[in-house]
Parts: sequence; C-alpha cells; structure tokens
Amino acid sequence: MRYVDEYRDGEIAAGIARRVAETATRPWVLMEVCGGQTHSIVRYGLDRMLPPEVELVHGPGCPVCVTSLEMIDKAHAIASRPGVIFTSFGDMLRVPGSRGDLLALRGRGADVRVVYSPLDALRIARENPSRPVVFFGIGFETTAPANAMAVHQAKRLGVSNFSMLVSHVLVPPAIAAILQAPGNRVQGFLGPGHVCAVMGYREYEALVARYRVPIVVTGFEPVDLLEGVLMTVTQLEQGRAEVENQYVRAVSREGNLGARDVIFEVFEVADRKWRGVGSIPKSGYRIRYEYRAHDAERIFEVEAIDTKEPEECISGLILRGLKKPGDCPAFGARCTPQTPLGATMVSAEGACAAYYQYGRYLESSRRPDAVRPVAIPHADVPAAGGE
Repeated sequence: MRYVDEYRDGEIAAGIARRVAETATRPWVLMEVCGGQTHSIVRYGLDRMLPPEVELVHGPGCPVCVTSLEMIDKAHAIASRPGVIFTSFGDMLRVPGSRGDLLALRGRGADVRVVYSPLDALRIARENPSRPVVFFGIGFETTAPANAMAVHQAKRLGVSNFSMLVSHVLVPPAIAAILQAPGNRVQGFLGPGHVCAVMGYREYEALVARYRVPIVVTGFEPVDLLEGVLMTVTQLEQGRAEVENQYVRAVSREGNLGARDVIFEVFEVADRKWRGVGSIPKSGYRIRYEYRAHDAERIFEVEAIDTKEPEECISGLILRGLKKPGDCPAFGARCTPQTPLGATMVSAEGACAAYYQYGRYLESSRRPDAVRPVAIPHADVPAAGGE
C-alpha cells in the first residue's frame, strides 16, 4: 500500500467511532484475532474511542505467543546438539521455555543465528554442507508459503543438510475452539487480514454458518479497524451473521492461489498444540511424508518433553480473550519485556508487550465512559506481518 494517510486520519476515525456509538444499543464483545491488529488498537487507543457498549478482547493472533512450550523445548534440545546451526526469526530467541530461551543457549556457545527469511537459512545450509542447519518455522498461514518454498527448494536443489522444525498454526480452528470453550464471551470477530490475503475467506463461511457469529475480515490501520468494528456491530444489531470483507484492497474470497498451492505441496493439516490454549484438532501444518528428509522432528527424533508454564502467568487466559494484560498482578512489575514470564510479553505482537509499550501498566484500568477523538500520528507503524 503506497499511501496510508487516509487510513490514519483522526477525524475520519472519530467519525466512524461516533457511528459505532449510534449503532450499538446493547453490550457486544468483539475479538480481533491478529497480533498486528492488537498492536494498532493499543497504539492508537482505538478501544478507548469506542462506546462502553463495545468491548474489544484480544485473541490468539500472535504467532510467537501461541507456539507451544513443548515446541520451544524441542527447539532448545535440537539447538543444543553439537554441530547444529539453529536459525530462527529474532523474536523467537527470547521466548521462555522450560529450560530457558534460545538467546541464553547461544550465550552458552550454541550456534543459534537470527535470519530474516527461511531462504537465508537455506543459503547457510548450502554454505555449510558438513553441518545440519535447522530453521524454526512458526507462524500462521501468512508465513507458510515462504517456509514451504524453502523446503521445496531444499529438496529440488538436493540440500540434504537443511531441515525445518515446523510449528505452523491455523486461524479457523482457533476461532472454533474459542467459540466452543466454556465461558466464551466473544460475539463477533475482526478477521485476520494478512492470513486472508493468502488463504482467502471462504473457509470462514462454514464457521459463520455453524456458530452464527459475524466475521469481518479487517485491515490494520486505525480507519480499517474502526470500520471493521462498525460492520461487525451493525451485523449484530441487525441479527445477521455473515462473512464480510473490509480489507478489500488486499483480500479476495479465493486468496492467493499460487501461495496456497505451494503450502499444500509441502505441508498437510495436523493436530497442533497452542501455548496457553492446549491441543486443537487439525489446527496446524506439518511436513508431508514426501518431504520427510527435511523434517527436523523426524531427523532429530526429539521426544515429547515434560513442560510447565509459570504458575502466575495468565497468558493462556489472555490468548482466549478471557482476561486482559492489566488483570495480571505480575504485569508491568515482575513481568516486563526485559523479564518476561510468558510469550505474550516477548513478541512485539503480544497483547502484554503492546500494553506495556504504550504505558498501560501505568494507568488505571477504569474504562472511559464516552467516545473521545484522538490525534492519530502519521508515524510508520511496525510491520504487522506475523499473524
């Protein structure tokens, strides 16, 4: 997108917020399911522009945050092996596992390297043919095409020392799990724009039909998000439940067919554990048997590991939309980005990290009683591509 000023216009945003206030006649709870959306909501104070009838809760949309503790521990075990070059995106290095994080492991001598693309890891493997090179492939459907392509290229080029530890997760099964969970409060969803740019939104139609909740695919700028809220609240007030597409400049119903083809060439759907949520059937990808020579879990035969979350960390409740960061007694005190207890404080897309970055740990938890326009700055927003 070349021009973003119109999507960050404070007057337009305030006008949409007023329309939400005029539309909402009863309490509604909406969930955004992308960490990039959460970041924008907190940065610009969009939740505080909304009327008290409309509450936003934050879903499991941060890929770093939902990578299971068991998978972090497997990464730690593989990276500890002599001779292994373990590669990862930088935000995974500080995610705490049962035995510490990858950054501390690197400090003790392990060859753990930060890369910016899985193809960088493939290049490292070609440059070091005598050493096994592992890439930690995490994320939602958004990052799956690039990860699948790296595995595909490794097989095509005969790079036998390259493998991937895969922990991909999928959004639709997570939405279903949230709606089925005891105590669920969510009545409508702001759908994940980046995921739908890849996958389209056809698969969300079955969720809407089954659970009778509106899902509005939404972008990441302030005007996008507020318009998505207005569209969702309008459906709820009218008793409708449909999939609508607010993010029309980037998303189509069918998605990116080329990207989908490479995903399903290399990966297949499998059960997956989510940190703080548990196991969700058919909610992730794993490497297909045909590409097993590049599957790190098969190669290194890492067994299931006993894992344990810190008892005082409530990140699981936050990821399910049942709590907010301010509800945690450790938030901003014992748990900070420098001393994180859980993954939601590590990743820039985690709800706890976003609340901390924009100073909400310093504020009262009292919700404003009225819509108030805010001045939306024109500074660049950090990329929201992790979804």
